[in-house]
Amino acid sequence: MTLTAAELLAATTARLAPDPQTNSLVPLIARGEASRETLAALALEQRWVIAADHRSFLHLAERAADSPAATAFFTSLAEGEALAGEHLAAFAEESGVTEERTRSHPPRPGCQAYPAYVAWLALNGSPADVILALTANFSAWGGYCARIAEGLRRHYGFSDEASAFFDFFAQPAPDLDAQATAAVQTALDTGRLNTDMAHTYGSLLQSYEAMFWDSLRETP
Repeated sequence: MTLTAAELLAATTARLAPDPQTNSLVPLIARGEASRETLAALALEQRWVIAADHRSFLHLAERAADSPAATAFFTSLAEGEALAGEHLAAFAEESGVTEERTRSHPPRPGCQAYPAYVAWLALNGSPADVILALTANFSAWGGYCARIAEGLRRHYGFSDEASAFFDFFAQPAPDLDAQATAAVQTALDTGRLNTDMAHTYGSLLQSYEAMFWDSLRETP
């Protein structure tokens, strides 16, 4: 039976969903047990991630020029990263991150493996395959952000402004979902979707995502 794009996206997201037990840091933040230093490290690493992903998504939008839906999807992602970067400033400030520390912060390899791989996908991956892989990964990321946002307010006394970075990624994005579905459907209809490759991309993204949290978990 041939799946529709919506069915394929749902099936891929379910297949690549990470084991909840693999992320030990998000539950700590949700319970208020992570240190303030860990929150500061999260803000510092995200500055690098957001900037890199923004450029990667813009490049993917250019490469997907023959698919209006795919171009719209990646353009929306790039615009979202730019907005998230603005929200990140308030989170960083309330976490105690200074401009001097931002300038001198050495990024952690384990945290930056994810955006490095997204950049690799921007150069080498078929845009439709990347959309399928990213959509599955975003589902897990959004769930993490929802738990973090709640924990910041409840246990750390963070303001709505300082929590907005995580609120942004946690909220539903129906327009983005529609763009992803249209792009994947076009790829299915034209025979330009390699689901095996998309699953490989998605599995690696989830592994690098786990590496990001594991690296932060090591913060003193």
